[in-house]
Parts: sequence; structure tokens; C-alpha cells
Amino acid sequence: MIAVLKFGGTSVATREQREVAYSRVRDARAAGFSTVAVVSAMGRPPEPYATDTLLGLIEGRTGSANADLLLAAGELISAAIFADELSAAGLEAIALDGARAGIVTDARYGDATILRVEPHAIRKLLERDTVPVVAGFQGATQDGTVTTLGRGGTDLSAIAIGHALGAQRVDIYTDVSGAMTADPRRIPGARTIDRASLAEMTELASHGAKVMHYKAADYADRTSTSYAVKGLETDRGTLVDESVDHHRPVTGVTASGRVTWVRIIRGDIESPSRRMETELEMFRRVAVAGISIDQVTINQAGVAFVVEGDRGREIRELLGDLNIAVRVREGCSKLSIVGTGMRDAPGVVHHVVNALSRVNVEIIHCTDSNVTISILVPATEVTRAEGAVHEQFGLAQGDPVL
Repeated sequence: MIAVLKFGGTSVATREQREVAYSRVRDARAAGFSTVAVVSAMGRPPEPYATDTLLGLIEGRTGSANADLLLAAGELISAAIFADELSAAGLEAIALDGARAGIVTDARYGDATILRVEPHAIRKLLERDTVPVVAGFQGATQDGTVTTLGRGGTDLSAIAIGHALGAQRVDIYTDVSGAMTADPRRIPGARTIDRASLAEMTELASHGAKVMHYKAADYADRTSTSYAVKGLETDRGTLVDESVDHHRPVTGVTASGRVTWVRIIRGDIESPSRRMETELEMFRRVAVAGISIDQVTINQAGVAFVVEGDRGREIRELLGDLNIAVRVREGCSKLSIVGTGMRDAPGVVHHVVNALSRVNVEIIHCTDSNVTISILVPATEVTRAEGAVHEQFGLAQGDPVL
């Protein structure tokens, strides 16, 4: 049996924290698991080896082979120290960079995509009863050039290695005990989710929950790789697998930062083909400008979508010469209600609308899928909205209701 344990920056920042991490490695081995550790850079700014500290040495410039080589150094230092101290404590360990660990990526510097994982070196160390300590957040192109995987990339490293090894355990250790039903900084009644589906965690991560990186959650979902998100100190948290609780319509709620709602009215365009040409040109311009869009709806009335930040003026300038009316509303936030159980539970949207109506929060825009309902509300009211929905579905009590 194989276990892959990922330790984030705060988990390896000090000798005291690393001692707790070492105990997690020892516990896994004592339970019969051949164990791989995957580590992040040590600490957070202004710590000298934190990723943002290193980035400051080149004035924040990213997206090049030179920048990736520099940024990868933080995890290399962490892996070397972790392996050395583990060995000194009597447990043989060897540090590996991402390339030697077999993580092969494309050449999109700063945000590389994993093409495959060839964990031959990791397997050889496990056969020798040695703990491989892998520097997370990094890999290499097929010609050996160092790349980095983007923010939160160590989560992705651990998931990808776990999948490649067929690991029975992949534990993502953080400074909180698992994923929460809502952000506890905003919602006092938020509690730890005991168990979530792979799809639910992907949705929560993509809509603003910070406990798991979206690319890692998505990779796990696509490869059916189960994992757990645990607190380093408690060794408890959230199990994430392919299970679906059909009795629980909603698993959690999360909120985004500020966004702009854009509504397009087509004007006097009568021909369906002409309307399609106009829409294609509109979406092309937005894409060329590097603006990501979300919550897209297209119908006879027109087109609506959401962009991050307060970007109303920019959108108007991009689309102003087309035969369309551009309406924008800045200062919005997106509230996302997530649960695979809502597929089989009629009335979820009704209960969401009822909750927001009860606290007098305006609904600006709404989209939904089988797993997620996303509601656009005024940014000044998003905390009240989140709390109302959290209460409506009984998430604080651990017995969600409809």
C-alpha cells in the first residue's frame, strides 16, 4: 500500500511544525503504507524561501523559463531540509525535484499543465524502504526545462503522483481541519464537511473555497483519485471520493470576490445569422483581451455573463461599436451553492430564493448546473446572503435539510 502526504508551506515553515509533519509520515508507515512526502516552499512572505519572496527578487516578473527556475528553488530547499531532518531522525529519506519525480509538463511557464507522470525514481526508493520527498509545484518539459504549475501547485503535484502510483491514500495537510460548509471567517456556524464527492470539491474550489487548489481538485475528479484534506495538528478533515449523499442536497456554499455583470441587448439585429456573427465577434474581442467570462446565458432576450473585478468601462470600450446595447453592473459577488445531491432534490432553487428573500438580498443573475447554483448578489450583501443560505439548508447542524 502507498500513501502520498502533501505538506503545505505553513506545515514546513518551522522545525516544530516539521516535527508534526514527520510524525504523520511515521504514522503512515506504521500503518503499513510505503510513504511519499510532497512539500511546498517554507512559510509565507517575508520568509526568505517563500514563493512570493523569491518572486520579489525579479520584481514580480513571471511566465519565463528563468522565473520558473528561480521559483522552483523554494520547494527544492524545503524538500532537501525535510529529507535531511527525516533521515537524521532515523527514517531514510531522499529529496527529489519535480523532474526526477517524473512530472512531465508542457512549456507554459508559470502555469504548466501536467502531461504525464513517470514515477520510476519514486518507485525505486519505495522498494528500498526509503521515503521520497518530492519538491511540489514543479515539473519539467520533455527536454528537461524546469516549469512551475501555478499557485497551489503542490496540491496538484501530490494528486498527480498519487494517481500515477495508484496510491491508497492521498492526504493534503493544511493549517485547517478540512473543507468547510462556508467560510468560517464570515459564517460563525460553518463546520467541517466530513465527506464530499470529487465533483463537489472541484466546484467548491473553482468558486472560491481556498482549502484545495482548483487545478488539483479538477485533476482528481478527472482521474477519479480519492484524497483527504486534513489539518496537520488534528490529522482529521474531509474525505473526498466518488461517493454521493443523495439525502444531502447541499454540501457547502462559497462566495467570490467582486465581479461585474454584463448584459448585452442585441438592438435591431433581425437576422439569426447576423445575430450569431455579432455574438461571435463580441466573444472574440473579450477573449483576445484576455478576459475570462463566467455565468454565461444566451437566449432570445440577449446575452449575459460575468467578469472578475470592476471592469465595466473596459467592457463598454471593447464592444461599444457593435450594434448592441451594453449594460454593466459593477460591485457584485457570486454566491455558489454546491451539492451533488441537488440532482435528485426538487425545489433547491426555491429554497435558495426564499433564503435570500427572507434577508432582503437582491438576486441580480442566476445560473445553475447539476452540481452548482450560482447567484449574483450585491457585493455589500454577500455575507448576509451566504449566511442565509447556510442556515436555510441546515449546514451548521450537520444535518442538511430541504
